[in-house]
Amino acid sequence: MTAEQIKIAIPGAAGRMGQMIIREIAASNDLVLVGATDRPGSEAIGADSGMLAGTGANGVIISDDPASLFADADVVIDFTSPAASVAHAGMAAAGNVALVIGTTGMTDSDEESLAAAGNTIPLVYCANTSVGVTLLGRLVEQVAAQLVDGWDIEIVETHHHHKVDAPSGTALALGEAAARGRGVKLAEVSDMVREGQTGARRPGDIGFAVMRGGDVTGEHSVIFFGESERVEITHKATDRAIFARGALRAARFAAAAKAGFYNMEDVLKA
Repeated sequence: MTAEQIKIAIPGAAGRMGQMIIREIAASNDLVLVGATDRPGSEAIGADSGMLAGTGANGVIISDDPASLFADADVVIDFTSPAASVAHAGMAAAGNVALVIGTTGMTDSDEESLAAAGNTIPLVYCANTSVGVTLLGRLVEQVAAQLVDGWDIEIVETHHHHKVDAPSGTALALGEAAARGRGVKLAEVSDMVREGQTGARRPGDIGFAVMRGGDVTGEHSVIFFGESERVEITHKATDRAIFARGALRAARFAAAAKAGFYNMEDVLKA
């Protein structure tokens, strides 16, 4: 470890995303792993996090004590669960440790808790840490602002069969981008479920369709349907490493930022 290295800690270190981030940290020169945890009762407790991630022993042993994450870290990167992420945000604020959260499935109340922590620490919260998806959101907002009368918006997303929330946080974020472009609130125009005799499509609605299967890393399409034409904007992720790299880019940003509640657009602008 050198004085210039940013010290990172990871909850959920035994999960797919946690292991991916550990591998990306091991391949970097400016980052070092200093803490790792997993849920109580996990078979990974007591294991060397580097050995588990396939990078070789790094001496960072996985524990089940969340407080250990905030003892030495400059930034904690969290892709766990809504309840755990909210709890970690409180601990980060109390310990003055920057936080990056990529957890999906957050409620409005959860997000309010994260924003409150952002009054004390740099906190980057994003449903998707991919640089490409962040740019996709910008494009969707711009196109939605231009294609209004006579244009219908549908958002289609596909993920692996292990994903537990639907629609994905990314799909919802794209819906929010489209709604912003049209100057409306997503909650007032979203159409999440279609079944039975639904009647004609309501003008101005933003529809969502969800597919789950296999090992799909993540695919999102925003489709604008007009009369005799359509515009489709799509992002396809083929390797989860893009999310890990994006999270580490966010961690570098958070390590140098002032207290605030940030997103990936803020990270890319820096």
